[in-house]
Amino acid sequence: MKKVISFTAAFFLAFTLLAQKDYKVVFDLTSGDSLSQQTAIRWVNEVTKLEPTSQVEVVMFGKGTALAVKDKSIMADAIASLANNKNVAFKICSVAMQNQKIDKSQLLPGIQPVPDGIYEIISKQREGWGYIKVAH
Repeated sequence: MKKVISFTAAFFLAFTLLAQKDYKVVFDLTSGDSLSQQTAIRWVNEVTKLEPTSQVEVVMFGKGTALAVKDKSIMADAIASLANNKNVAFKICSVAMQNQKIDKSQLLPGIQPVPDGIYEIISKQREGWGYIKVAH
């Protein structure tokens, strides 16, 4: 009887896990380092290729805002390409923009300001999104 119960429980667990295709991840980028920018873009590409229906968001604040600014980003072409994917979002902290005197007109196309980057990340986590700190 124990084996039957264990098998049944394992079957339902496996079925539940296979049925879940909810792949949602938020990447936290606070570094202005070019390797960190490249890493963030590489990870977004990897996730979206592995699971095309995944939802991915990159939240930039602190020095990470460099990824979003026209004259500073070394990944502008990659962002433009990824921003066309309805499941990929690039968000920048409005507080960081204000502190660094970045105007919306300086942002790359596809970058969306949010009131606060940390709050954006916490909100995503509350919604069940995975969290990854971008570092190289």
